[in-house]
Amino acid sequence: MDGANPLALSKESCVYTKCYCEENIWKICNHIEETSSQLIDNCFAVFISNTKKVIPLRMQEAATSPGQPVFWDYHVILIYQSTDKTLIYDLDSTLPFPCPFEEYSRLALRSEDFIVSDFHRLFRVIPGRLYLSTFASDRSHMKNEDTTWKAAPPSYTCISTNERSMNLDDFIDMSRKDWHGEVLSLSELSHRSTAGT
Repeated sequence: MDGANPLALSKESCVYTKCYCEENIWKICNHIEETSSQLIDNCFAVFISNTKKVIPLRMQEAATSPGQPVFWDYHVILIYQSTDKTLIYDLDSTLPFPCPFEEYSRLALRSEDFIVSDFHRLFRVIPGRLYLSTFASDRSHMKNEDTTWKAAPPSYTCISTNERSMNLDDFIDMSRKDWHGEVLSLSELSHRSTAGT
């Protein structure tokens, strides 16, 4: 196993659709479960948002110029964590894929100390296996009022569960402590991601 890339993924090998980060990360989790099931328990889907649904991230492909932040309503990344390393898999980042957590935190997330409190980020961390079994999206959030698409959808069938066809907002809503996963601040995520490494 490649220590620098334990999931043996490249951006080119991943299923990717622009503006559908939640599905892109679900597809990575699904691939890991099917091909390297022993590693899925090291994987976590991480929703980044806040109560205002305005979060700045740097080192994003969508930036108008290098170094400028992109303001998303939410974003989803994958964290791989083992006893000796924590890596970030972000298909929309210009940083290495994967990227060591410390580097991603320093360059993409940046310190909250210099960010207006309304823009402070929260992180819903969901075990990969749980994300696979609970996430559902009918993509209705990507349709305009006239039913045209805000961004072209993936070519594959919508992801659903036996119970739900759409629960994306439940994952994004950081006030929902009763929903799947654990909601953490940046400092809490950093502590968790560096503990024991």
